[in-house]
Amino acid sequence: METIMNEINARLEEIITTTINKGPVADAMLYSVMAGGKRLRPLLLIKTLSCFGIDYHPYLDIACAIEMIHTYSLIHDDLPGMDNDDLRRGKPTCHKQFDEATAILAGDALLNESMNVILRCEIDEHKKFEILKLLYNASGMNGMIYGQQQDMYYENHQATLEELKDIHKYKTGCLLSAPFEIGGIIANKDRDALRTLGFTLGLAFQIQDDILDVTSDTETLGKPVGSDEKNHKSTYVSLLGLDKARDYEEELFHECIDQVSGIRFDHDMMVEMIKKVMKRVN
Repeated sequence: METIMNEINARLEEIITTTINKGPVADAMLYSVMAGGKRLRPLLLIKTLSCFGIDYHPYLDIACAIEMIHTYSLIHDDLPGMDNDDLRRGKPTCHKQFDEATAILAGDALLNESMNVILRCEIDEHKKFEILKLLYNASGMNGMIYGQQQDMYYENHQATLEELKDIHKYKTGCLLSAPFEIGGIIANKDRDALRTLGFTLGLAFQIQDDILDVTSDTETLGKPVGSDEKNHKSTYVSLLGLDKARDYEEELFHECIDQVSGIRFDHDMMVEMIKKVMKRVN
């Protein structure tokens, strides 16, 4: 896993330092992308391909592009007009390290450049089109942005459990399911089952995030704890209570493991990956 993480980090740095114009925005892009993080989304694509017995190296740039989209979303999520956070991944947020305008442009640029990264990939053109279409939908108004919109609305309105699940299907689930489904596109196998697995994992991951926001500490989490309560957000903890939220999280992770058994690839490798996510502390 460490070797793969090093490959992802080295390629992300190379993409940003060699393919775009220099300046404060590029500096902010590099700062935010290289600030750390679990690299969960690129790792999920790489693991999915590996489970199918496919060499991931020709698709490493697609994995990096997904991480660029994720980082863009974090930059914008931290802005004063959104969650107004000062800390991300244990470092000052992008708008604190630079300024708000530069942070907005850095987020915009990461989203746009992620698509250019994929366009430059030397892969089957039909698969490239399907991957681009998927990522545009996952990151746009029919995906992550819609989830953000609903998340902001429910800062001032109490969400039901079904409404909360709908928020996070889009806000977290779309971009977390994308690497699974992209793996299915590349392998020409089990695309629908992989999408379902991704959404189930996305929901479990979000509940885990809500729990960590009240049980962890700023040093471990790398961002301020208690920010959900500060922003009056509807969360699984505020709606269900801590114990029931933990039970629901565990139920969903076990559902993920059950779903893996229905996909025609290396089950053990994917179950190991899911168990690593289950045990995360930040």
